[in-house]
Amino acid sequence: MAKPKVLISDKLSAAAVEIFKSRGIDVDVKTSLKPEELLAVIKDYDGLAIRSNTKVTKAVLAAATRLKVVGRAGIGVDNVDTEAATARGVVVMNTPFGNAITTAEHAISMMMALARQIPDANASTHAGKWEKSKFMGVELYGKTLGVIGCGNIGSFVAERGLGLKMKVIAYDPYLSPERAADLGVEKVELDAIFARADFITLHTPLTEQTRNVIDAKSIAKMKKGVRIINCARGGLVVEEDLKTALESGHVAGAALDVFEEEPAKTNALFGMENVVCTPHLGASTNEAQENVALQIAEQISDYLLSGAVTNALNMPSVSAEDAPRLRPYMKLAEQLGSFAGQITHSGLKAVTVAYDGHVAELNTRPLTAIALMGLLGPSMESVNMVNAPAIARERDIKITEVKREESGFYQTLITLTVTTEKQTRSVSGTLFGGSLPRLVDINDIHIEAEVGPHMLYVINDDKPGFIGALGSALGQAGVNIASFHLGRAKAGGDAIALLSLDQPVDETLRAKVAALPHVKQAQSLAF
Repeated sequence: MAKPKVLISDKLSAAAVEIFKSRGIDVDVKTSLKPEELLAVIKDYDGLAIRSNTKVTKAVLAAATRLKVVGRAGIGVDNVDTEAATARGVVVMNTPFGNAITTAEHAISMMMALARQIPDANASTHAGKWEKSKFMGVELYGKTLGVIGCGNIGSFVAERGLGLKMKVIAYDPYLSPERAADLGVEKVELDAIFARADFITLHTPLTEQTRNVIDAKSIAKMKKGVRIINCARGGLVVEEDLKTALESGHVAGAALDVFEEEPAKTNALFGMENVVCTPHLGASTNEAQENVALQIAEQISDYLLSGAVTNALNMPSVSAEDAPRLRPYMKLAEQLGSFAGQITHSGLKAVTVAYDGHVAELNTRPLTAIALMGLLGPSMESVNMVNAPAIARERDIKITEVKREESGFYQTLITLTVTTEKQTRSVSGTLFGGSLPRLVDINDIHIEAEVGPHMLYVINDDKPGFIGALGSALGQAGVNIASFHLGRAKAGGDAIALLSLDQPVDETLRAKVAALPHVKQAQSLAF
């Protein structure tokens, strides 16, 4: 088996290169590639490690026929077409925690610099002016700090604000009351931030919901004399609206590390006395740059070598510890999905995946993703566990997970229920011996069967003579039966025959079986 191959197209620490090599991965370092040069070489790589310079466009992804993972050393993935990557089944990873401390410290530094006018005072003093009375600052002590976005970085900023004896209020729709209490902050709505905060600091990603969160309308709700800090993303602040508010004195000052257009060689806010600007330095410390480079090398290596997924933006995470435990369940989930997909011939409306017993205690999101992959795979090309959930959403297929830690007849059980435009079907499976997948129930009919490469699935009336007729049809076609599994709902009712065969069943033979007396459905299966 060929070694995985990774391209590093932006400058990373030499230690990151050594991580790839020590893990048995071939690595090439080719920085400063022009777009056409990247297009020419990307087809040779399984992984791509980048910072912010490389643009992973739809065209690059289309050319990257081997690519499995893109790893961004840092938080922002604005330079990666994540939607196109998902559609092609490419995992997109980042390192959201490697530079969190550094970015939080920069935000606090910017707030302090803004409060005490340090950049202007420094320039004035260097010029020999000694304008002591000109630079009358404000204290942070006792002031209210409003944190918009209290995730990883925002929580670090909040902790440091509390250390400065500030009153910290936070807006984040995902911040639980328990987490807010643990941090020692007051959870509030966004308008309360605007109305109460003396300093407002932004720590939210740039989304359609957060774009232009600071504009003329929101500024009008703020206290006169508020100071605004943005070390998160350009685009969160409408720069022209902020300039107007600074000129009017409604906003006393702003400190910005990020801008709508970068690199920012010109900007409406440049040159204003009450504005502190830095060139996107939030993550720019030696420690942070080293940390994120090492982390992304480990994450890409883990995924290519063991299937472990960490900090992915477009698929569920699977830790290196979980990956071996999940592997047999992933095989089972794929088989259940593939089985259901091959016997389903009408439009899908809903899918429910139920986890009972031991499996309910595990990280089941990857299992659901791979079950969807198996389900959708028979009807469309290039489906994998990365893009299967997105494909399902695009087709308005409702996906539901159910977890029940109590075990029934089986210590662990996965049940896939598929609702189509015409009917509802279900298939259940378990692991024998902790690692061997088995189908144990099809449409509420008990059956125990191992999945083989070539199978035949038959639904028939439970009548004498059927088994003999089926065996004869296969024998006459020269198809050998490896295993034969039977089940029925009740005597004389619907019955199921699931056969594992040494050869595939062609359409002529399938039609012949379907025409046998008492047969309701005959379907050839391939795994």
